[in-house]
Amino acid sequence: MDISRRAAAALLCSTPWLAPAAPAPAPAAPPLRVVASFSILADMLREIGGAAVQVSALVGPDADAHVFEPRPADARQLAQTELVVINGLGFEGWIERLVHTSGYRGPLVVASQAVVPRRLGTAPDPHAWQDLGHAQRYVQTLADALAAARPAQAALFRARAAEYGARLAALDAEIRRAFAAVPRERRRIITSHEAFGYFAAAYGIEFLAAQGRNTDSEPSAADVARLIDQIRAQRVAAVFVENISDPRLVERIAREGRVRVGGRLYSDALSPPGTEADTYLKMIAHNAQAILVALKPGSGR
Repeated sequence: MDISRRAAAALLCSTPWLAPAAPAPAPAAPPLRVVASFSILADMLREIGGAAVQVSALVGPDADAHVFEPRPADARQLAQTELVVINGLGFEGWIERLVHTSGYRGPLVVASQAVVPRRLGTAPDPHAWQDLGHAQRYVQTLADALAAARPAQAALFRARAAEYGARLAALDAEIRRAFAAVPRERRRIITSHEAFGYFAAAYGIEFLAAQGRNTDSEPSAADVARLIDQIRAQRVAAVFVENISDPRLVERIAREGRVRVGGRLYSDALSPPGTEADTYLKMIAHNAQAILVALKPGSGR
């Protein structure tokens, strides 16, 4: 069954899930100062909090939280904030040291606390935001944290969270419909590191990764050779580079496996403001569209 570019592009063109929440009235109190560990959480917090929050991210767009090294300025930032939000599940291995150094004594909100994680060997897979269903649980956790920090604005946070959650659910339904039309035997691609397990489980895609859950170690020559053999044997549709990873490894795998590079996926960070994946919703839609196009019969080798 063919999947047209028009059908894939519709994920980015449909507006119900992409339309931003209506601007909230100016808050009576100064905005709540919140520090998020990385750009995806920061975007979720801005959607839920609107003008009532002032959000900054320690790890910004196109940056890799796996290899992040906190600076003295980051410790000073934490010391001056009212709320710190992290993903949890071992994603921010540096956060305890940073919190201790900063002297921060406020709440440490774990956005993934309501998620039952999948496993990567003996460790939890931290990339739970790649499943829009889990993202809705993140949103509820974040709304509760903001409401606890500013009880007078709890109704505002919960209303915005409900509206945002509805947009997440609408996009989730669109992506499920689109992938349901792709033959299951074609749903196989390569990425840089093992960041898309939740996306794979949600939408029935098989992701093969050159690296494991982290990006701070290189795969062995034997691992790369096995992956290239697998590409050839299983007729993988495409390989993708990630915005946080050096593309040279994936380009080499594509060249030796004689398969095309399908484009760029966003795993652990948004793109810079004003670009194709500068919000969480746009990031997930972009990834789904790119994969759908790559899986279209005749688009690969």
